Amino acid sequence: MKNKVFVCLTVLLLITAAGFGQSFKFAFVSDTHIGNATAAEDLRRTVKDINSQHDLKFVVITGDITEFGACTELNLAKQLLDSLHIKWYVIPGNHDSNWSESGSNDFRRIFGAETFAFNYGGYLFAATSSGPNMRMGPGQVPRENVVWLDSVLKSAKPGTPVIYLNHYPQDSSQNNWYTVMDMLKKKNTQLILCGHGHNNHKYNFEGIPGIMGRSNLRAKDSVGGYNIVTFDNGKVMVEERNPITQKMRKWAELKLYDHHFDRDTARYYRPSYAMNDKYGAPKAIWTYQDDSDIGAGMAMNGSKLVLADTKGLIFALNNETGKRLWAYATGGKIYSTPAVSGDKVVVGSSDHDVYCLNINTGKLLWKQQAAGPVLGSAVISNNIAYIGASDGHFRAIDMNTGKLVWDFDRVKGFVVDKPLIYRHTVYFGDWANGLYALDMTSGKLIWQWSNGSSNRMFSAAACYPVAADGRLFIVAPDRYMTALDAADGKVLWRRLDPKIRVRESMGLSADSALVYVKTMDGQVLGVSVKADSMHVAWRAAIQLPYELDPSPIIEDHGAVYIPTHSGIVHAIEAQTGKILWGYKISNSLVNPVQPDGNTVYVSTMDGKICCLRYREKNG
Repeated sequence: MKNKVFVCLTVLLLITAAGFGQSFKFAFVSDTHIGNATAAEDLRRTVKDINSQHDLKFVVITGDITEFGACTELNLAKQLLDSLHIKWYVIPGNHDSNWSESGSNDFRRIFGAETFAFNYGGYLFAATSSGPNMRMGPGQVPRENVVWLDSVLKSAKPGTPVIYLNHYPQDSSQNNWYTVMDMLKKKNTQLILCGHGHNNHKYNFEGIPGIMGRSNLRAKDSVGGYNIVTFDNGKVMVEERNPITQKMRKWAELKLYDHHFDRDTARYYRPSYAMNDKYGAPKAIWTYQDDSDIGAGMAMNGSKLVLADTKGLIFALNNETGKRLWAYATGGKIYSTPAVSGDKVVVGSSDHDVYCLNINTGKLLWKQQAAGPVLGSAVISNNIAYIGASDGHFRAIDMNTGKLVWDFDRVKGFVVDKPLIYRHTVYFGDWANGLYALDMTSGKLIWQWSNGSSNRMFSAAACYPVAADGRLFIVAPDRYMTALDAADGKVLWRRLDPKIRVRESMGLSADSALVYVKTMDGQVLGVSVKADSMHVAWRAAIQLPYELDPSPIIEDHGAVYIPTHSGIVHAIEAQTGKILWGYKISNSLVNPVQPDGNTVYVSTMDGKICCLRYREKNG
């Protein structure tokens, strides 16, 4: 009997060793940034070096595969990675998604997915995308990826050791880090791998060991590099490798084991919602949680709110109850804010089509095809929808027939903003540092302006331009605020002030006397539309933390609504700048809000929609 017990224990130990103690090596590559001057050569060297090593089992690449998320960059990266002789797995980073001309669809189309999960050596490797998708802000695991990861972890056998991969470190540099961390700590998560910081670095993410891998770029060196990771007998060893000299430098060694997070009594920071209980705060009448990201604003007509999400759904909610009334599926992610005219709603989709639906039924009335994704939002005037796309075109479409009224085909970059109509002219920016003024009747170019930068990321493409007193105003990631003559595009003033670091969030006061701007340092200011320079004529009595949300500032019924990238919307009294209230909906970026008197409808990037009412009706 004792011999049988001994044999059984021996077999069990062997099985355990085979399942969770196998020794294997893999390559860990990150931040290749194809599109950078040396990136392609750096990656070719790495691929060749990986192919020369016959003991590597697979390769993981943790994001920022490209510089700008462009189709040409993604295709080149895929071509280079396809030269690998072993299995490889890849996820996108913020550079692949935030400035993507395809609305982050090309990554999924070219590489097959934005997530991966596989088992090797007894370990489950699971990886998610990181955002931010098409909107500047902190990183975020997309809502649909959170749902996916939850299903992957739940389907794993109990006790399976988990290795989690993401482009970002799993801390507050991602808005929803805690959602993922809470999921991982319900499982036997033993290691987190990430990129983003371009340097080799060891972390401790709430008790889970973390490894950040260096960028594959050479940077100031003559040669790039990557890491070799070895799992062996409950340990992980990380070595940096030079693909030319093939020299290895061990820089990290960690133990791999079950941390039994259910026994962890430490308290970790989580976002606070205490501000919602303060006196004077609005009440949440209803909330709705989508199962994917929402990366655009909403439109309202009567009792209906119309929104769109990154699953490609256009859907309507009852504005009193939050109940979904209908949904229409397109073929691509949507980052276009719906526009309503009468009983019609117009939305662009990254599947290359502009859709017009009946707002009461969700029935398709017509669609107009573009040659590329349609990420821009429409503005409607005199029954014509004006909208830009990623194919170098800006179109005017008849709302009744869906037919083109005119098509301007000389846009250099892709369009993501909502155009402005002012004095019979339509204005919009693109991601090639351009700003255009077109005759709204003919589509003829009236003038074109460029900020002169060679860096596309400095474009005034994500701000919604405003105009008053014959002047057009824009702000951009280059921190400049610019006033142009609306008639001819001549620069009236252009200011870079290190104390007023504007970025993309702006709006016009109800009386057209001020241009509201939000600075990266958390100030909310009103700039005079008539002054000959950037004259601050109004200041809100609020000081926000570091702030990146590009959503517009909107004034309605004497309240100025300030969106933030941390899920908070603030209401400021327009006359005095006094803070009326603040309310935290989630911890993710706030999209353009929809005010309606004493009610405001707010959506956040993580798919949450909320109806806030801050005093009784007619009160």
